[in-house]
Order: sequence, then C-alpha cells, then structure tokens
Amino acid sequence: MSSITPDLHGDIKSGQDAFLLSPVSRIDLMVSRASRNFWVYIDKDKVWSATGVSKNLAQLKEDRVSLEAGLLWQKVTRVNIKFGLEAEILSFVPSSSEPVEIMFVTLTNVSSRKISFTPTAAIPMYCRGANTIRDHRHVTSLLQRLDLHEFGVISKPTLSFDEAGHKPNNLQYFVLGWDEQFNSPQYLYPTQEMFCGEGGDLEAPESVINNTLPTPANYQGREPMGALRFRRMTLGTKESFNFIIAMGISESRLGIGAIVNKFSSTQKVAESFFLTKSYWKEKSEAISVKTTDTDFDNWLRWVSIQPILRKIFGCSFLPDFDYGKGGRGWRDLWQDCLGLILSDPNPVREMLVNNFSGVRIDGSNATIIGIKPREFLADRNDIARVWMDHGVWPLLTLDLYINETGDQEILFEKAAYFRDQHVYRSRVCDKSYKFGDGNKLKTISGKIYEGTIFEHVLLQNLTQFFNVGAHNHVRLEGADWNDGLDMAKEFGESVAFSSMYAHNLKLLAKLLLKTGAEEVELAQEIKLLFGKVNYDSIKIKQKTLDVYFSKVKSGVSGKKFTIASAALARDLLEKSDWMMRHIRKSEWLREGFFNSYYDNNKKCVGGRLGSLVKMTLTGQVFPIMSGVADERKICSILKSAKRFLFDKKFGGYRLNTDFGDEQHALGRAFSFKYGDKENGAFFNHMVVMYAFALYRRGFIREGWKVLSSIHKMALNTSKSKIYPCLPEYFDAEGRGMYSYLTGSASWYMLTLLTEVFGVKGRCGDLLIEPKLSSEQFKHTSVISIKRVFAGRKLRISFINPKKLDYKKYRITGATLDSRKLAVADSKYLVISRKTLLATPPDKLITITIVLG
Repeated sequence: MSSITPDLHGDIKSGQDAFLLSPVSRIDLMVSRASRNFWVYIDKDKVWSATGVSKNLAQLKEDRVSLEAGLLWQKVTRVNIKFGLEAEILSFVPSSSEPVEIMFVTLTNVSSRKISFTPTAAIPMYCRGANTIRDHRHVTSLLQRLDLHEFGVISKPTLSFDEAGHKPNNLQYFVLGWDEQFNSPQYLYPTQEMFCGEGGDLEAPESVINNTLPTPANYQGREPMGALRFRRMTLGTKESFNFIIAMGISESRLGIGAIVNKFSSTQKVAESFFLTKSYWKEKSEAISVKTTDTDFDNWLRWVSIQPILRKIFGCSFLPDFDYGKGGRGWRDLWQDCLGLILSDPNPVREMLVNNFSGVRIDGSNATIIGIKPREFLADRNDIARVWMDHGVWPLLTLDLYINETGDQEILFEKAAYFRDQHVYRSRVCDKSYKFGDGNKLKTISGKIYEGTIFEHVLLQNLTQFFNVGAHNHVRLEGADWNDGLDMAKEFGESVAFSSMYAHNLKLLAKLLLKTGAEEVELAQEIKLLFGKVNYDSIKIKQKTLDVYFSKVKSGVSGKKFTIASAALARDLLEKSDWMMRHIRKSEWLREGFFNSYYDNNKKCVGGRLGSLVKMTLTGQVFPIMSGVADERKICSILKSAKRFLFDKKFGGYRLNTDFGDEQHALGRAFSFKYGDKENGAFFNHMVVMYAFALYRRGFIREGWKVLSSIHKMALNTSKSKIYPCLPEYFDAEGRGMYSYLTGSASWYMLTLLTEVFGVKGRCGDLLIEPKLSSEQFKHTSVISIKRVFAGRKLRISFINPKKLDYKKYRITGATLDSRKLAVADSKYLVISRKTLLATPPDKLITITIVLG
C-alpha cells in the first residue's frame, strides 16, 4: 500500500491501493459496507462497477484507483481506460444534523468517442438492529414493509424485534437518488432477491449482468435493496454527468421530503459539503500545533476530533469494531470528558454532575448507561461484574475541570446515588430490592438521598483502601483498566491501580484543603471508615468494610455528621502514605520493575521465571504517575521497559511481554494471540499514559520518545493501513485497530497540551510550564500551540533562540498581545484568569514565551 500523508488542510491523498483503507464515519445500521456499487451497463458484454468489485479481475486490474479525503469525508476516483469512463464518488455526512449520508457521483467520458450506458446505483439496506445480523435474520426480514418512492426505496419495518419485548417501529430507512437535473430513477429493484437474481450476488447482480428489468412481484417481507436504475444516457468526449444518492433514516415522510428538497441539486450538495468541511475544520482547530513536522501537526487535527466522535457515537460506531453493542462504559464517560474540558469546559459541568449519579454508596458504579442525562439502568440480567479501576477516573477528570475553570464549588454540588440489587460491590444480591422501587438510593424513610460530589469521589476511593486481598493490595475483582484480566475475581489484586488509589487519596486531601472549607458534611455511615486502625491487618480492613456495607445494604439513615477538613485531610494522607510505602516495600522486583498483579491463585504475576520475564507496562505507568516510584526506580523502569517491552522493528512499546502459557488464573487476555489486543499489542492508551507519567515526573526527553512513537506508527500507513487517527492499538503486524473507538485520543491531547507544551489551568488561572526538548526545536526556534482557555482563543508561541533543552532553559520573557508580562526567571508563568477575561472575547490572543 502506498503511504498517505495529510496536507496543510489535514486532507489526505493516496494512490492505487487507497480502497484498502478503512472508511470514516457512516450512518450506523443502515447499509452493508461490503457492497456499495454504482454499476454502468455499457453493452451486452461490458459491465463496469465504479465502486465495487468486478468479476472480471483482469478488467479490475485495469482500473486506476485514487483516494482523496478530509475530516469526515472521502472521495474515491476510479478510471478504466478500456471502458473510457471515470467515476468519482464523494461521500459525506452533512454537519447540518440531517440523518443522511450523501453520495455524489460524477461519471466522465475520458475516451475519444461517445459512450452510451445505463447507470445503476445499488445500496443494500439492512433496516434493523445489529443483534439480528446473526439471530433471526430471516424472521426480521419478514417485518420489512417496502414502499417505492418516486426517487427510490423506503422501508419501515413493522416491529423493532426484541424477544424480551417487541415494540412498534417508527423509523423509516431510505435510499433515494436523482440525477443532476432532478430526474428520478427509471426503474427500482426494492429487494436483494430481485436485484441479484437466483444465481447472482451483490458483486455480480444478474439484473446488471444480464440487463434485466424488475418484474412485478410481492416484494414485502424480503431483504430490502436500494437499487436505482437510471435512464440510458450518452456522454461525449470529456463530458460529465452527476448523480446524487441519499441514504438515511427518518421518523416521518415529511423528514424524508425535507432531505430530498435540501439536497435536490448539485449546487445544494456543494454548499452542504463546503459547510461540512468548514464545520470539522473549525472543530479540529480548537487545539492545534505548529511545528516543523507538518505530518505530525496535521495528524493531530484528526486525533483532536476523536473525543467529539466518541461523545456522538459511543464506543462502537464503525463496522470493524468488535466491542459489544456500542454503548458507553463508565470509564468512557470520564475519559471522554478530558478532551471536552480542554476545548470547552462550560458545558461539561452539568455532564460531570450527572455522571456522579451512577455511583453506588458502596463505591462501585452502574454498568449500564442510558442515553439521557443521569440515566443509569439497573442490570436485570444479574451480571455482577465490577471493574476495580472505575473509582480512579472520576477524580482525575474532576481535578482537571477544577483547574481549568477554578470552579471549586462543584465539589459541594449534590447528586443522588445509584441503587439496584447489587450490593457489597456486587458480591451479594439484595433479594429485597424490587425494580419498581427505582434506581435511586433512598433513606429508611423512603426519601431519595443526595450527597455532595466530594462525598461521591471520597467513597469511590476510600472504600478501596479497605477492599484488599491476601497481600493487602486492592482486589482485582472483575478486572481493572485491562478488561482482559477477568479470571481472578476471588483472590486477584491489582498493584498497579493500588498506586492510583493511593494517589487519589492524597489528591482528595489537597482538593479539600484548597477549597478553604473548615468542615464537610458526610453521610453518618461513612464515619466508621475514618480513624486509625491497624493498616497492616488485612482482616481488620476487610471487616471494617463489611460492617460499612451491611449498614448501607438497603439504604442509608439520612443522618449526617460533620468532620473538620484538616482532620479528614490528615486521615486521607495517612492512608495514602501507608499504601505507597507498602507498594514500594513489597512489590519492587529484583529485575528492576514493579510487580503488577496477583492472580487468583494468590501468586505474584511479575518477574522472571527461568528464561521468561513477565512484565506489564500498566504495572510501571501508575507507580510512576502516582509518585510511588522514586527517581531511581523510574530510571530502572525505563531501562527495563526498553529491554523487555520496546519493539525495535515497529518502534513502539508493547503492553506486556509474552507470558508463554495461558493465564487461566488471571484473565482471557493471555489466551489471545500474542501481539494483539490486551496480550502484548502496542496499546496506545497505556503508552500515552506512560508518556504522561514520565512528563509529570520530569523525564521529558524519555516522555517525548514514548509519545512520538505513536504518531510515527500511525503515519507509517504501509503497515498501519488506517486514516490519520490514533487507534486503540497496533497489532502484531503494525496495523491500526479500532480506529476511532479509543479513549487514547483524550489522553493524548491532555498530555500534549498540559505536559509537553505545559499550557493548562491552575485553580482557574493559566499556567504555562513548557516541557519542550531540544529535539523539538531541531529545525526551528519557534513552535506554537492554539487552544481555548477561559473562553478566549489563545495562540502561545515558544521562542527558543539557542535551542536549549528543557533542563537548561527558563522563561526569560513573555508578552500578551505585545504587552510585556512580568516574569520571575523560572520554569513557569501564571497569567490570571482576570487578565485573560479583560481581553476581547472574539479576538485571537497571542502569547509569546521566550526561553533562554
């Protein structure tokens, strides 16, 4: 495959093998992506597919194929000199909110003679939920009710098929088309059976191959097909003709009619396409950089919109994803917010408060997340799985929000708690719970209980201090960040995330003291989790937690107590310090890195076993990030990671070494082929967090090498075979997988913006603390970044005339729109929020930082 490179506008172009690239966003559940064809019947023996696969491979090889694409649009061009035709197919989803995809097709005669042909657009229609792709495929086809519209085919299935409870269907699926003169198709083939024939298929339909017309037939209850055959036409030399194909979903015929009217001409389509490109260009520029590496700069623009796509579509909106049913998980709620906070934190406040309504009083959380705000659903299937890391992420996101906005008051906003039949962190099922009681925690008097946001994050982290296994580390439960560690529910422990819970207890103490509140009010039941006990005693900690769980099993009293902020902070710091000391003392291995886990046999997972070294990146990232690892240990981890996890061939870091055998006492991950998914892939989320942790701890050059390894692998498209983006991981062959699913994009933007360029909030003020290495100034003395802060668009330029490295430079000068700022000859500069708010809101504010 030829490589692809973003140009100055973030667009990409490629050559002959471009059609192998994965497509960008599509309207989901509407059509099969396998076969999207625009057929041309030239004469009895000559059939050409503009976008599909010809049965005549020799003819296919004569096609010249090229791809041009930009943010959420693509254009494929195929030229066949033998047939004398060129087909240009532009695809995009309008940014103006209509639930439709537009395919704009231009056919051009590239020969020296006139060519007559019959064009046919063919779009398979699915028209139902994803579950029935395998189960009840034929049964659900019987629900299809097809209507032959003037411009195409509309299907409105009678029911939304669900054996748990069928529902009447209100959605109408359509494939419509017209030519540039707004002429409708001459014939319609509304079913796949009619279009393909008994001996044909979607790649070689008999109706096209044999030039047969549709016959009157009962087409209800069949697999629907949007096959539109237009009138025979003739093109002179260099002459072109356009067709518009609209594929979409609507709840009404009026909505479909409005879509037809809006895109009824080539001019209207061109205007919509221009607005769509402008829309995504603006979104991609909310955070952008300018360095001498234009490939990196433009790649970053694609990455910057990934958090937006996640917010719109959830986890699984592309057909190549094998990731459940497409809903958002608990971890996704918080990590997706990171990127949104950095671009515009104001709308995120309500989202954060809403999300906390999913926390249970036992410190765990709901796992089924609805569409509406505050909608967390009870699990009627009794699937009792708890991810032990889920308590970590909300506080990290909340801390970022507070620093970016200065909004400390959010800590004292109130929210309800989630309640269902799962109690004791889902180890016990409460038989007294009735679904009719709702999913809000109530007091014994029947009132919905609400606690502060601070109380919610406190419980998520404080309960985990007591929730320990045989080695006094936090229990692994159903899994942690690594979903593949799912077979150590009873006795597994996560040393990695024990580090982060220690970090969070310390962070909670600092946040509380910063608010200036002298005391806080908490639920009465939480009181027994404070106070000094023997932290070395596993039994005492487990018993303390069980007593607490028994008190909140069916509800809370509704009574509250107050505790002095200083006393609470002191208690949290003591617990944090104990955890950190315990990990340092017990989990540092002689091989020069931390043990990550204990399995269900209570055995240490990390270390050397004969010639086999078991090391995970996760187990090193969080001790570094949390502060558990001191500088000497970090240096040792860097050496070990380079020796055992770094792949010289691909230039990236693997998630773990090859453990050899399957690990049935730890998780399914190690039953996967090594080098894929959670078993040793180049898992970008953890690699990004590795870079973030190194930057956070002052290892700048090392952090940049780790961070830059990702975009280098992504842009090596001969191996990655993806559009510019940050995929979930690269597999054993270097191919990018799960292209837009990953939460890695939010963490990448967070790391680049707040750590590499060091442009971030501190209690609402703007802190500029650049951590740029001399390597980044190799070919220039000026690099810059754009972002929004305090509602102001900022461009911050860093001038390094001597191209000094991070450890050698300080901030020696600074200006804001040519006005000199006072500097203290230090590593950082603080610009007050008040100063920024005094600038015009609609102007690009220029800040210049001189390093010397």
